[in-house]
Amino acid sequence: MTDAPILESRDLTIRFGGHAAVDGVSCAFSRGTLTAIVGPNGAGKTTYFNLISGQLPATAGQVLLAGEDITRLPAPRRARLGVGRAFQLTNLFPNLSVFENVRLAAQARAGAGLSLFRRADRLTDLADKAMACLERVALAGRREALAATLPHGDQRKLEVAIMLALEPRIFMFDEPTAGMSVDEVPVILDLIRRIKAEGDKTILLVEHKMDVVRSLADRIVVLHNGRLVADGEPAAVIASKVVQEAYLGVAASDG
Repeated sequence: MTDAPILESRDLTIRFGGHAAVDGVSCAFSRGTLTAIVGPNGAGKTTYFNLISGQLPATAGQVLLAGEDITRLPAPRRARLGVGRAFQLTNLFPNLSVFENVRLAAQARAGAGLSLFRRADRLTDLADKAMACLERVALAGRREALAATLPHGDQRKLEVAIMLALEPRIFMFDEPTAGMSVDEVPVILDLIRRIKAEGDKTILLVEHKMDVVRSLADRIVVLHNGRLVADGEPAAVIASKVVQEAYLGVAASDG
């Protein structure tokens, strides 16, 4: 792990009218770490994710990837540079098969395009890669199903398989277990643990379930009213007064 952060926000801000949904957030993320971003509803967590991944343009501040300013780059360009994002709501090609969703991602990562003259072995490699990603999320048995026909939990797993096929440097998970059954949750959590164990990937996780945060996070960042109010090791942050007041009390009332 190097000292220089792989991802950084500097005074990152977005305003909607007179309201600052994210207000001057500066935070750096190192390779090989998993940071949980927590806070009450409306704290700005998903908006902060949207600013980093390029779904929203910043009003002020910067986003840097490996020291390079990517603040003005659109989301597809950031994805090609290695910023991978899984959403609260699934982001799939609903009328394509599970396999084709992942194969297209593998093709995009390989730069294969839509040429009619692609070598057969290249297509086989892409297919093998797609199947390997589906196996990692326990969806190989549903490869022929249309994405639109999958239950919600399987759609979430498919989105993670697509992100794996893109081979990002940064994995961004926005409430990855939302809407999943009790039986489905361990598949995604185990996958996140395996990605973390590779040691060279950076993971950002927005999550309301504090048991998930405790089990996965090296570090917790707390947002409240769009501002960063706490940042540190999980035990210290969870025990801090500001988190007890700003987050845990709210979380206890809304699950």
